Amino acid sequence: MLDREFLKLLQRLWRHISAHRKRQLLILLILTFASAFVEILSIGAVIPFLSALTSPDAMFQNRFLQPVIRAFEIGSGQQLALFLTIVFALTALGAGLFRLAFLWYQTRLSHAIGADLSIEIYRRTLYQPYTVHVARNSSEVIAGISSKANGVTNGIILPSLTMLSSVFTLVAIVATIAYLQPIIAIASLLFLGGSYAIVTIIVKEQLSRNSLYISEGSNNVIKALQEGLGGIRDVLLDGAQAQYSAVYRIADQKVRRATAYVQIISSAPRYLIEALGMVLLAAISYTFVGSGEGIDRTLPILGALALGAQRLLPISQQIYSSLAFFRAGRSPLIDVLGLLDQPLPSYLAQAPAEPLTFERSIALRDVGFAYGVDLPPVLKGVTLEIPKGTRVGFVGTTGSGKSTLLDIVMGLLLPTSGSLTIDGVQLDEDNVRRWQSLIAHVPQSIFLSDATIAENIAFGTKPEDVDMRLVMRAAEEAQLSSTIASMETGYQTLVGERGIRLSGGQRQRIGIARALHKNAQILVLDEATSALDNATESAVMDALSNLKGRLTILMVAHRLSTLNNCDFIVELVDGVVSRTGTYKELVGPQVKTDR
Repeated sequence: MLDREFLKLLQRLWRHISAHRKRQLLILLILTFASAFVEILSIGAVIPFLSALTSPDAMFQNRFLQPVIRAFEIGSGQQLALFLTIVFALTALGAGLFRLAFLWYQTRLSHAIGADLSIEIYRRTLYQPYTVHVARNSSEVIAGISSKANGVTNGIILPSLTMLSSVFTLVAIVATIAYLQPIIAIASLLFLGGSYAIVTIIVKEQLSRNSLYISEGSNNVIKALQEGLGGIRDVLLDGAQAQYSAVYRIADQKVRRATAYVQIISSAPRYLIEALGMVLLAAISYTFVGSGEGIDRTLPILGALALGAQRLLPISQQIYSSLAFFRAGRSPLIDVLGLLDQPLPSYLAQAPAEPLTFERSIALRDVGFAYGVDLPPVLKGVTLEIPKGTRVGFVGTTGSGKSTLLDIVMGLLLPTSGSLTIDGVQLDEDNVRRWQSLIAHVPQSIFLSDATIAENIAFGTKPEDVDMRLVMRAAEEAQLSSTIASMETGYQTLVGERGIRLSGGQRQRIGIARALHKNAQILVLDEATSALDNATESAVMDALSNLKGRLTILMVAHRLSTLNNCDFIVELVDGVVSRTGTYKELVGPQVKTDR
C-alpha cells in the first residue's frame, strides 16, 4: 500500500507541516525509541521474576544479582523473590504509564497537525481570487476544511505515527524473542507478517473504492445541507422537505456505510489472527514442556515468549490497520492537498503598503472579460473614464455585464484584455489590495453575521475595538439610526443568522452603513437600494448626495429614478457601452433597465 505515488503524497503533506510541529515530531521519534526500550525492559523483567518464583535459592546464588542483593541487604531466596516481584510489578506499571503518556502525546500531536492543516486550507481559500470562488462549488471547500481534513488526521497522520511507533516496537520485541529463541522469533514474524499480508492483498481494492465513496460523499453531504438550509424559505413554501431529506439521507448513508466498511476491514483480521496466534503459542508451549528440560528452566523463557507474543499481536494489528487507513484515506488526502497547494497572492510576502493614490480618475481602456476560455465574453472592448468624486450610474438588461464591470473596477476580476488604470497606474495582482483598501461595496444581497447591529456595521473589527461613535454616524448617514433607536436593545440587537430577524430594507441599510463606516473613497452600490421603499430610498440617496465630493459613487439601480442625481449614466448592451449621458439625456422609452 505504500507505493511510490502514495509516498509522494506524504512528501507533499510534509511540506505543509510547520517547523514547530516538525520539532514535536522529532520529540515523538525519540519517545518512540524509548517506547521500544520499555517493551524490551518489560519482557526482560519476566525472566528473573519467574525464575525467582520457581527456584528462589538458585537465583539467590546468581552472580549477576549479587550487587543488587548486597545493595538492598537481601538475606534469602524468598526475600529476593519478593524483591523481584516488586521490581516486575513496578516495571509493568511504569511501562503501562509510559504507553499511556506516549499515546496521549501522539494523539494530541496528530490532531494538532490536523487542526493546522484545516486552518491553512481555510486561510488559503480566503485568499483565492474571486474567479476561483465563482468557478467552484463551496461545498467542496467546506467538506475539505471540515470532514476531509479530519479524515486526513484520522486516516493518514495518526496511522502514520501509530505505524512508526509500532514498527519500532515490533522490531524491539522480535529482537528480544530472537535473543531468547531465534527459531520462534522467525516463525512468529513469518506467521504474523504473512497473515496480514494476505489480508491486505484481499481487501486492497475494496478499501480504494470506499476511499472514493467517502471523498465524493462528503461533498454531497455538505451540498445537501447547504441547499436545504440555505433555501429554507422555498423549501417550506414548496413543501419540499421530503425531497431534501431524501437527498441528504442517500448522501449521508453512502458515506457512513463506506466509513463502516473501512473500520470493519481494518479491525476484523485481529480476532482470527489472535485466535491462530494462541494456537501457535500453545504449540510452542507444548514443545518446550516436552523438551525434557525442567520446569524451572522452561517456565521463565516460556513466560517471556508468551508476554512477547501477547504484545506482538496488537502491534501487528496496529500496523495492518494503519496500512488499511492509508488506502482508505488516499482520495481525501488528494483533495486536501489540492486545497493546501492553493497559491497565495504575492502581496502577502510584502510589508503592508499604503493605499493606492487616487486623485484624478479611474480609466478602462478596451476592457474585455470572459469567465473561461471556452465561454463567451461578458465584456467586449469597454472604454470608460470615471473622474474622482463623480456619481456614475449603470443600466442595462440582465446579462449586459453591469456587475462584471463593477467587479473589474473593484479589482475582484482582472481584465482578460485591455487595462484598468488608477491615475495612470495599471491595476494588477501586486497593487490590487492597495486599491481595494479604498473601496466599500454594497451588494444586492447583504451578508450579515449572527452578531449585533453594531458589530455588523463595523464588520471585520473585533467587538472590543468597535468605535460606537463611528458606528452611529454611519447608521445616521444610512437613514438607519431612528430604526435602531426603536429597538429595545438598540445597537446591541442580535440580527440572527444572515440577518433573518430583520426586514430586507433593514438589512440593506446595515450594508450601506457598513460601507460608510469603512470611510472609503469609492462606494459601489450594486442594486443596493432594491429592497428599500421609495421614501427610504430617497432618504438614503439624499444622504449620499451630502457626501458628494468625498466619495466616488458607482451605482447599479433597479429603478432608473434612483440614478436621477448621477453625474452621468452608462448604458450597457451585450457587454458593450451603448450610450453615456445624464439622466435627462437618457430617460425615455429606449432606456433598458432591469424593471
